[in-house]
Amino acid sequence: MPKKFLTIALPKGKLLLDSVEILTKAGLDCRSVEKDSRKLLFDLPESDAQIIICRPTDIPTYVESGAADIGFVGKDTIIEQNKDVAELVDLKFGYCRFVVAMPQQNLPPALPNGSYDLSVLNHKRAATKFPRVAELFFNEHGMQVTPIKLHGNIELAPRVGLAEMIVDIVSTGKTLRENNLAEVAQILEATSRMIANRVSYRVKFERIKELAEKFKELVPQ
Repeated sequence: MPKKFLTIALPKGKLLLDSVEILTKAGLDCRSVEKDSRKLLFDLPESDAQIIICRPTDIPTYVESGAADIGFVGKDTIIEQNKDVAELVDLKFGYCRFVVAMPQQNLPPALPNGSYDLSVLNHKRAATKFPRVAELFFNEHGMQVTPIKLHGNIELAPRVGLAEMIVDIVSTGKTLRENNLAEVAQILEATSRMIANRVSYRVKFERIKELAEKFKELVPQ
């Protein structure tokens, strides 16, 4: 019996290389995928599949709608968009972390355990590209914080009085330091995940499950 045909949504940009690498290790013939090309669709006839290249933030929409059967996307995007997709495997690449950061001169009181007293941030404003992530975090701490959604350069917001803090993804923290901001709380750590369309997961269960199991064998536990 021929394998069920799969449409796979991969993120353009720096995560594409890792995505193609793990697909290749799992047995898909990805030789036709040109990582620096402007092409957005690649046929993989030897593997009964095709790859579509999308903006990372668009991948949950492609998968939820069924335009793609599976996709690779960051856990941060999954939480923020809250799409109706099945999350199957932690692929372990694309690591980042969400933090709350504030101007150095306005830090909350320090607690004995080395953390900060976040209660003083109640009813304050947080500039962020991820308002749902921010709201969920502060709600879990019994706090009401108003997220202000921005699309870039959120480090500017506290400096001009738009918000008292920011919620953002960081890696080294260099950008925070350059803008006189300091991390006051870590919200979550995020890595890339394999997601699937819920109908595809039923109709193409054996094919998708087989691929998911191969990924689990390939990534470090």
